[in-house]
Amino acid sequence: MSNPASALRIVLLEPEIPPNTGNIARLCAATGAELHLIEPLGFEITDRHLKRAGMDYWQHVHWKVWPDWPSFRRSLPEGSRLWFVEQAAPRSYHQASYAPGDCLVFGRETAGLPLPLLQQHPEGWIDIPMANPAARSLNLSNSVAIVLFEALRQLGFPASTPLNPPPHNAG
Repeated sequence: MSNPASALRIVLLEPEIPPNTGNIARLCAATGAELHLIEPLGFEITDRHLKRAGMDYWQHVHWKVWPDWPSFRRSLPEGSRLWFVEQAAPRSYHQASYAPGDCLVFGRETAGLPLPLLQQHPEGWIDIPMANPAARSLNLSNSVAIVLFEALRQLGFPASTPLNPPPHNAG
């Protein structure tokens, strides 16, 4: 479980593909990020593909399903910052300055985030640059990983533990 006081929040607005959400749950388990799923979902939480992609990590994830965007938004502490990851943003994800408690918001796999939501929050609209415009978009779980790890890098990887290298074999 993550530490709610310092965790980053991954927010999936109307996710549609169970394996993507399962992979993101696994990512949240590994990093200590919270996972917030906003309905409607394109699958049942009991979906075998969702569970298979998340493997046995779900018990290690601080997660919640919300009935809609306004319910989720009302749940946030005052001053919570929202980063909306979507194409055509005024700046790139690596130009944002992340803080503990930030929400990284991602949209549906087939439609992204709604334009009105982005227009309401231009200061938080960021994207992942892509060299080839013919490649419509990146996979959702890949996009979450890219932005989450940049935020964690900026925060000094607060939930990580140092790796212990194996002892050197002088023999």
